[in-house]
Amino acid sequence: MDQPAGSPQDAQSLPVCYRHPDRETGIRCTRCERPICPECMVSASVGFQCPDCVRGGSGTGHAPSASRPRTIAGGTVTADPRLLTKILIGINLAVFIAVQTSESLLNDLVLLGAWPPAPFTPTEGVAGGEWYRLVTSMFTHEAPWHIGFNMLSLWFLGGPLEAALGRARYLTVYFVSGLAGSALAYLLATPTTATLGASGAIFGLFGATAVLMRRLNYDMRPIIALLVINLIFTFSPGFNISWQAHIGGLVAGVITGYAMVHAPREHRALVQYGTSALVLAAVVLLTVLRTAQLS
Repeated sequence: MDQPAGSPQDAQSLPVCYRHPDRETGIRCTRCERPICPECMVSASVGFQCPDCVRGGSGTGHAPSASRPRTIAGGTVTADPRLLTKILIGINLAVFIAVQTSESLLNDLVLLGAWPPAPFTPTEGVAGGEWYRLVTSMFTHEAPWHIGFNMLSLWFLGGPLEAALGRARYLTVYFVSGLAGSALAYLLATPTTATLGASGAIFGLFGATAVLMRRLNYDMRPIIALLVINLIFTFSPGFNISWQAHIGGLVAGVITGYAMVHAPREHRALVQYGTSALVLAAVVLLTVLRTAQLS
């Protein structure tokens, strides 16, 4: 007896995906003609190909990763877009707890230019060969209000920026900005002054967020207002804030953020990471010059 189209008998005659036998499909690979389900379909110049044919180097279609959704900066869209932000907050909190129990550890982690002061030859600090302080100071906080404010800012700025840039690019902006802030503080601050906190990196996120919002034609008034308020606090007397770290991080964040969201698609990675490398080269140059001056 003839069955009408779409009947259960007709459905049972559909082929199943060669990689997922439990999935029926009406689509076949344009090269090998094996049935493939939507998950296994890779866009080709004509129709779709299976992953095996694409990996086989047929020269047609796109690589399997080409069909993955991408962020505006070319990063991969992930299931947890705040993962790195959570990890960074966790590291800061862990260091904060550790330094509360050991004052000597705090002294070893803060950014210190040189000790003892001139005319003695420095044996401690960055000028004394402890370059690691440029990094460790980015994760070190002593006062509860300090880490509370910085981590709150990191959560609200870092999460959306991580989702927009992708993990690798977001982490690049964060570290380049933090190091630029440390380098400028080392260059301009009194060498015997201890500097600490994630503010340089966070101001870099401010700058990158402003660039991103401009790129997306969003209303920039909220981020500009928040940035202005923070700059007012930065330069207000009595707060004992390292304005050098804030400005250094902000400038680096704007530069690297601009490269991340405005890089041409055909040379995206080269422009993004090349710009970041140039900023890091400037950080190294400033550090070397300041060390030569203090040594």
